[in-house]
Order: sequence, then C-alpha cells, then structure tokens
Amino acid sequence: MHFGSLVAAVASYLDARSNSGRWLLRIEDIDPPREQEGAAARIIEALQHYGFEWDGDVIYQSRNTDAHRSAVDSLVERGLAYRCRCSRRDLADEPRGPLGTIYPGNCRSGCEDGEAAIRVVTNDETIQFRDALQGEFSQRLESQSGDFVIRRRDGLIAYQLAVVVDDHLQGITHIVRGIDIIDSTPRQLWLQTLLAYQAPRYKHIPVITHRNGDKLSKLTGAEAISLDAVAATLIAALSMLGQKPPASLARNPVSIIWKWAIENWKIDQLYGQRAIVNTP
Repeated sequence: MHFGSLVAAVASYLDARSNSGRWLLRIEDIDPPREQEGAAARIIEALQHYGFEWDGDVIYQSRNTDAHRSAVDSLVERGLAYRCRCSRRDLADEPRGPLGTIYPGNCRSGCEDGEAAIRVVTNDETIQFRDALQGEFSQRLESQSGDFVIRRRDGLIAYQLAVVVDDHLQGITHIVRGIDIIDSTPRQLWLQTLLAYQAPRYKHIPVITHRNGDKLSKLTGAEAISLDAVAATLIAALSMLGQKPPASLARNPVSIIWKWAIENWKIDQLYGQRAIVNTP
C-alpha cells in the first residue's frame, strides 16, 4: 500500500465516518495473473496499523464469481451482451479514444464458435452524471469506447462488471475514489442501468502525483507506506487532502488523530482539483 492509496483510503473513510456511514473493505482480487502473493494480507495489515476500522468482514471479490457470472449470463440471455472472438491483433488498426481502442462492433451479429470474450452492447446516447467534487461529467460510449468487455477470453470477469455487481450486493450508496477512475464511471452507470441496479453517488478526489506529474503507483516507483511512522504519515495524508491539521496533532495517538480528522473533515476543500503533487 503506497501513499497515494493511503490518501484515497483516508478520504473515503473520513467521508463515511463524518456522515455516520459504514465503511466497507473489499479486496479486488479477480486478476490472478497480476496478483502478488501476500499482497492482500499486507494491505490489511497496513490498514490496521493506521487505525482504520471497517464494518463487517473483509470481502474478497474472487469469492463472488458466481454472482458475476450470473450477471453476465443475464445480459447475454437478454441480448444485451454477446460473444466476441476479436484479438488485439484484429483490432490493432482501429482508432483509439481516451478509453483505448474503440471497438467497431465486428462480432455484434455473431462470431464463430470457440474461446471468446463477452462484450456488452452500448449506444451513443450521452451518459452524464454530476460528481460531487468534479462537477458534470459525460461520455458517449459507442463512439468513445465501443462495446466493452465484461468477461475476458480466459474466462476471468472484467473489472467494470465485477465492481458493479459487488457494489450492488454490498448495498454501496456512496463511492469516494481517485479521479483516475472517473473515466470508468459512465461504463459502470451503463451496466447499473442494464442490470436495474441503483446507482451510487460519486466523489472523485484528486490523485497524488510525483513532481513530474506521474501518478503515484507501483509502476512509477511509489514505495510502500511506513508501518513505523504512522502518525506522521497520517498527518501528511490529511495535509494532502487540504485538512490543515495542527502541528501538535502528530504527537497524539492515532485514535486522537482520527477523532480530530472526522470532526473536522471538509471534503469541499478538494472541489475541482484533479492532482496534488506529493512533496515529502
């Protein structure tokens, strides 16, 4: 768990607790080829060190695969999704948009038998929502991404479908997450509509970046947060979120820091911000 992840977790935790809400912990482990052994346990350990207290048991997304597959099957049976045998090579010359390759609909009318992905049918009507921090946001899926994958060729469930089903199963009403995910929101809203799910309310906070503008991530060399300097790191996260904790707060136990943060949480400080440079 790196500092950018911590800042996002702090924001969602404070927004839930300051509104007397529940905060749920879900481990999104549906992509085994990319998983690092022991990563989930290390994330949970870090959250515990930093004093996070989640409601209910930890949910492992990989244990909800039956529900994910049922949703995919429902969409296929209703003619809202279809098999697609197109490979990356087949689509190499297709135009690209902000969401990646724009799928041209080659398999909408059917494809040969064999290993295939499942794509959901889109249209070009504008999907628009109001983000509580970033304002109005919209996409036209058919022209900006085309029909997108909800089950991969290898049988693994795609992120967009899995999170929509799991949010519904967990009764999620509010989502606070990084703005780097905002492009996914219209696709998730589309799936929620097709599956007759209630859409949560969204707040997309600015991402934490290196000085060169790159988002903090494992790929850009972000280091794991310290499990020793917990108070100082938590204070730094609050400062990144515009909360202006008093200097003396760092000398207190983590429980006191959280109490102050919950009582003084002002997410509106982040309105309209898309990125915050990490200046340790």
